[in-house]
Amino acid sequence: MIGNSPSLNAVRRAVERVASTDATVLLLGETGTGKELVARALHNSSPRRTSAFVPVSCVALAPGLITSELFGHEPGAFTNAVKKRIGRFEQAHGGTLFLDEIGEMPEEAQALLLRVLQERVIERVGGDAVPVDVRIVAATNRNLAEEASAGRFRADLFYRLNVFPIALPPLRERREDIPVLAEHFLRELAGRHRRSVSRIPASTLRFLMVHDWPGNIRELRNVLERGVIVSEGDDLAFDPSWLAGASTAETAQTWAAQERQRILDALRAAAGRVYGPGGAAQRLGLNPTTLYGKMKKHGIAKSDTNWK
Repeated sequence: MIGNSPSLNAVRRAVERVASTDATVLLLGETGTGKELVARALHNSSPRRTSAFVPVSCVALAPGLITSELFGHEPGAFTNAVKKRIGRFEQAHGGTLFLDEIGEMPEEAQALLLRVLQERVIERVGGDAVPVDVRIVAATNRNLAEEASAGRFRADLFYRLNVFPIALPPLRERREDIPVLAEHFLRELAGRHRRSVSRIPASTLRFLMVHDWPGNIRELRNVLERGVIVSEGDDLAFDPSWLAGASTAETAQTWAAQERQRILDALRAAAGRVYGPGGAAQRLGLNPTTLYGKMKKHGIAKSDTNWK
């Protein structure tokens, strides 16, 4: 968990408080806030750390195969069941089962999960009852209390899951963590994509700091990955249009004005030279062809005098 904002530190303290117990934990937060990361941190800080951490996406549980997926089956239990299958609960025996997007779990699976939480026993399809020792961590971006009141989620299961809730803050409520997160992702992604980019321009960071990040940390990482891939020098490439729902005319105009000014400043410093050591392209970390394209976009001709 990267950052030192008060809201993130509150999450850390909650994880530290509950990690040593076997209490069921419910992680609450918007999509992209890092719920699986927190679940793994919880597992790695617990006495179960040497056993398996098994993630399950409840959205991906196929109707008709839910029981087999969660609890496994014996050979011949149904058509095409040619060999024994160990389900996710048994895979996580002694460790942690992470049920992501629990609010999307089909009603059939909710009833099965409730029984396991109550009895700590599963039944393989076509087989006998098997005791399981599993710590449950569930996550959702929904308000399960409201879902239960509306009859869209089992109330008894909600109460079983809501033993120790931890709310994860959206990125817009921990903006002070954005610079350190961005630097972390930049280093990781530059290495992964074999790029030399190593700096985030101050103008880019200003945009990152004021954006509301509806996709949260996942959106920030995706924007940085795109910038790393298209970067041609040491500075991270960036365009406001990459920000989800953010490219108002005013924002785009502000960015265009800033980019135009950076090009003019580089041309002035290079005495109008684009190519070669100390040229404007090198100063901006751009390929000369790319710089010429940007000059054309901003109405800057090499024959103009407005850069002098």
